[in-house]
Amino acid sequence: GKRKRLSTSVMYDSDESEDSDILVRKVSAKRRCIIDDDESSEKQPPDKTCPTENVSTNRKQEVLAKLKELARKSAARRSCSSANCEDSNSEAEIEEEPLCQLPLTPSEGSETDSGSMKDFIVDSDDDDDDDDDNDNTEHVKSENQPHQKQPNPSNSKLLAQYIPQLSRCDHYVHFKRIVKAFLINAIDDTFLSSLYDGTRQKKYAQDMLLSLHYLDDRFIQPRLENLICRSRWKDRYKERVDCYPDVRISLKNTKNMSCQACEMKRCCKFNVLLSGRLYNSKTLEVDDFMSDDKQVLKVGVVCANRTRVYHNLKHFKYKLYMGCSSVAELDGVEDEPVKDTVERLFSHLEESGWIQERYNDLEDYMEDADNFQEEK
Repeated sequence: GKRKRLSTSVMYDSDESEDSDILVRKVSAKRRCIIDDDESSEKQPPDKTCPTENVSTNRKQEVLAKLKELARKSAARRSCSSANCEDSNSEAEIEEEPLCQLPLTPSEGSETDSGSMKDFIVDSDDDDDDDDDNDNTEHVKSENQPHQKQPNPSNSKLLAQYIPQLSRCDHYVHFKRIVKAFLINAIDDTFLSSLYDGTRQKKYAQDMLLSLHYLDDRFIQPRLENLICRSRWKDRYKERVDCYPDVRISLKNTKNMSCQACEMKRCCKFNVLLSGRLYNSKTLEVDDFMSDDKQVLKVGVVCANRTRVYHNLKHFKYKLYMGCSSVAELDGVEDEPVKDTVERLFSHLEESGWIQERYNDLEDYMEDADNFQEEK
């Protein structure tokens, strides 16, 4: 709020007689002098502190000059900080927003400056001065407008790297990058491992790594966690489903027993057959240890359905890679640069609709997971 000064002085005569009991009160407010005692006003000299209209106009001009000076100093500090300290771009933008977006008027000072603008606020006596204030406001606003900063493009890159959902890249574009990365790894089996260990730093490789993280962190892993936290599965059963990339669920004879997934008493009529070789979830390298091992488990209907949905998502990336490897193995073209082979195979898969079909499968698996969570 605006600060108003009210100075009141009350003087009593030391003599207590009725003739000498004279009360004089002076009130200074709104630049007017008020003296209650008419007799003493004749003898009292005129108050030199009461400003005239010219003094009021000069004071207002001084205030506007100080406002402009503060605006120029603020602009100079901003230009200096943007040139020398790139790390403080975000803070500078926060400080500049009120100055750029709001008109800088004599009654509204910029609170971002170190000096308090309250000391420069003046009470307006007449409504006619509003027109002059508006003109001066437009002039000050036009001085500050050129200093408005444009968004820093480096911030968008950081957002795309650390918050993938804010990236402008379409989901299907991410998916096609993953297919191309799998085709390269099918020819050069060290490609994925070199992506994850940071050996490859070129832009195309970093884009592929970003897309792989996008698939895991945004599409698959959150749904797997929700499926598990809403279930009564035991850790041992989950580990078995995670380790075996192949599953076959078949209807068998009904048996009242403890479900081997949740260990609850259930009417179990499904057999879950788990098989396949263990593999690395990132590099997709296969471990041949106990490659022929199989597990058969008896489960109830709810756990059987949850196993199907969970397994489809958990091992989707591996199945996609195995499909790309099969295409590369059946190609049979030799003595061709890896880049040319990958581009040719990728174009063939895209034109035939194979990539789109695999992407549709992924969307179906994610929808099944979402709907299963809603049922639970």
